[in-house]
Amino acid sequence: MTLRARIDAFLDRADVQNAIIAIIIFNAILLGMETSPTIMGAAGELIFTLDRICLGIFTLEILAKIYARGFKFFRSGWNLFDFFIVGISLLPLAEGISVLRAMRILRLLRVISVAPRLRRVIEGFLTALPGMASVFLLMAMIFYIGAVMSTKLFGPTFPEWFGTLGLSAYSLFQIMTLESWSMGIVRPIMEIHPAAWAFFVPFIMVTTFTVVNLIVGLIVNSMQDAHHEEDMVKTDAYRDEVLVRLEAIEKRLNEMK
Repeated sequence: MTLRARIDAFLDRADVQNAIIAIIIFNAILLGMETSPTIMGAAGELIFTLDRICLGIFTLEILAKIYARGFKFFRSGWNLFDFFIVGISLLPLAEGISVLRAMRILRLLRVISVAPRLRRVIEGFLTALPGMASVFLLMAMIFYIGAVMSTKLFGPTFPEWFGTLGLSAYSLFQIMTLESWSMGIVRPIMEIHPAAWAFFVPFIMVTTFTVVNLIVGLIVNSMQDAHHEEDMVKTDAYRDEVLVRLEAIEKRLNEMK
């Protein structure tokens, strides 16, 4: 076995993967501590040092994978994801720009690429995206129609909620999420426009209870398909293993004859 193959096998070991997950979680805790002035005042230098050590481990892991797998490393979307997350922290400007410093917490997302179960969740979501595109288009059409209607109907009397198309769309989004939709928006409007319920109730029925549930259903269906495919792969692998063993037994029996 070559050195590259040994390194690749070492990186794929379960204990190594678990150690990487533990370091990712530990690093996320350190980044959370950086938000506390009290903790940073007492142990700021130690936290920064431990953070750099964690970043060094992540960098060595990425470099080892690139060395072991060569250009195959960049053919995997998850490897590119890891490369991007670690690369952000290595930018020279990361220590000077607050946005880039804040983005270091994205390292926690590396748990997704390391943990197979989390990967299946994301893969199921990505698989559902093509089917969700039509649902999002339908949602956009409903919101546009609702925003135009609500701006014309309620804009003159409630400009803070429906004065412009953008404000109307945002207010309708709040209503769709059922966040203070009744006491906060609809009932005050109904004091001036008693028939306003005839607009808002159908809007909620269509968006919250129909279109949103369609999106949830597509995601759940894609995840079920992903689990089914995984079960099929495991079944095929087990079948192949059984066939290999049967062939070995048959070979031994023939030799005994």
